[in-house]
Amino acid sequence: MHMGTGWRVTSSLALSAWVSAACFAQEARPLVKPPGTEKSTKMKALTAGAEVLQKQSPPAQFNAYLVGFHPMKEHPEHQMEAHHFCRQVNEDFAQCVLFDGNTADANLNGIEYIISEKLFEQLPAGERQYWHPHNFEILSGQLSGPGLPDVAEKELMQGKMNSYGKTWHVWNTGHFGMKDGDSMPLGEPQLAWSFNHDGEELPGLVQNLEKRVGVDVAKNRAARQDLVSMAKPQEGVNALKGKFKRPTKPIPGVTPKQPTQQQPTQR
Repeated sequence: MHMGTGWRVTSSLALSAWVSAACFAQEARPLVKPPGTEKSTKMKALTAGAEVLQKQSPPAQFNAYLVGFHPMKEHPEHQMEAHHFCRQVNEDFAQCVLFDGNTADANLNGIEYIISEKLFEQLPAGERQYWHPHNFEILSGQLSGPGLPDVAEKELMQGKMNSYGKTWHVWNTGHFGMKDGDSMPLGEPQLAWSFNHDGEELPGLVQNLEKRVGVDVAKNRAARQDLVSMAKPQEGVNALKGKFKRPTKPIPGVTPKQPTQQQPTQR
């Protein structure tokens, strides 16, 4: 199964629902607001003019909405919602912009590239440490396509099985349990990772997302159990093993793959 199969939903009804999913998702507003003076009349006029005259801008192509969670690889207890707006470039490659909510005032706080297993296998061994596996996100039910009909969301998730993501968060707009995020992008980018075992997520994190976005993680998990048979072992499943302060356990379909060793250079 190529990654793109699930993204390119085949029925016209499902496709139209997918493209407009963000319009019907429950609103999740950002938790921080950057400083600065309100837009001037001139700036508002320029913005309005750009909206009319520049219809083919790249952001218009980011029309698939997904929401899940990201722990930071070096600081796994720093965990946050990740609202993805994605563009499927081809069957094996997608690119996403990340926000801290899904409303017009949400803050852009990161980027993610998503590749198929086929492309991941072509990466040098040293590069693979930056790419997190996706099977747990899908099979646990934690990754959702808010606003999609069940059949369209299921097909979308099926197409993402065995894929990998490379994610950088460039603005700490607040992680779960943190009182306040930074009001501006500060410091170095942080490499994000994925959850790969039950219990890695902080208590209350999933429930908070369900309340804010209106998704049902347990329902998602139950509906995706037939995807377990598609799951292959993935690299990075145990990258955060032992770094959490609570018991964790594996789930069916999420198994570690031994990382490929770097081959010596031929002379």
